[in-house]
Amino acid sequence: MDDMLLLNFEDAGAEVLRHLYSKIGFDLWMITRTEGDDWIVLQSEDHGYGVAPGKVFSWADSFCCEMVQGNGPRIVPRSDAVPAYANAPIGRQVPIKAYIGEPLLREDGTLFGTLCAIDPDPQPDVIVDEASLVQILAAMLSTILQGELRAQQEARRVERLEAEILTDEMTQLYNRRGWQRLLDSEEERCHRYGHPAAVLIVDLDGLKQVNDLEGHAAGDELIKRVAAALSSAARSSDIVARLGGDEFGILSIECNHACSQSLLTRVQKALQEAQLKGSIGLSLRHHADGISGAWAKADELMYQEKRRKQSHEGDRQIENH
Repeated sequence: MDDMLLLNFEDAGAEVLRHLYSKIGFDLWMITRTEGDDWIVLQSEDHGYGVAPGKVFSWADSFCCEMVQGNGPRIVPRSDAVPAYANAPIGRQVPIKAYIGEPLLREDGTLFGTLCAIDPDPQPDVIVDEASLVQILAAMLSTILQGELRAQQEARRVERLEAEILTDEMTQLYNRRGWQRLLDSEEERCHRYGHPAAVLIVDLDGLKQVNDLEGHAAGDELIKRVAAALSSAARSSDIVARLGGDEFGILSIECNHACSQSLLTRVQKALQEAQLKGSIGLSLRHHADGISGAWAKADELMYQEKRRKQSHEGDRQIENH
């Protein structure tokens, strides 16, 4: 524990969990992240519950949700004696008779997640004497986390400067290699901190017809207009890339469901205002599949929309004949 301040958040978290388990006991210690309705396990010291990092519970069902709202104490030797904990839905999913929880905070004071522990058996009253230790370690983890999140913003800036050489000459967007490099970097952050992310894929409709009827110069202008429309719809922190001839992608970082729907609305509006048509697929990152899984799902949804349009157009042509 002496060198803990020199560790990163992930390593410090592992040390904290090991130390608290050896000092206090409890079958499960966790470091978690709250994101919307999700309560994500980032790290665990598990001795009986079978809860691994990446496991997602409902935040509203948890003891920690009640704790941060002030509905129950932070150390409870017998959780059944506290109504908020006795009635919490998670207690019907896993056996919990004792609880410890401390909030982990971002720099602005908002909740990032929790340092917490549960045990299937009631614990001796003396565990409340460990409150100051748990509080100090949670505060230390919050401080390390805050420093890392600040550093990550600078790391993103450097990564994008380095990736500028991996741009598409026509549109000046990132090319597929630049996109992949930046996705890999963001996936590491999502895995470590539980950040949400969304991937939006756009396939331009009608490029082949424009090339065939008006020439490739007209097609190139169409591609440039799509690039401009998508760049205007994306946030400055988002990653916009040309993935292929007429396919584009947006990675929206630290973006939850509401944020992703707002992005979709902005993209649809930008394309409409530019008098462009495209097939769109949108998917949120899930913890099991990562950003690459979200990309694959968004691609699949985009092609489903494209096939629906083609089928609809075919039906119209039959009707006209």
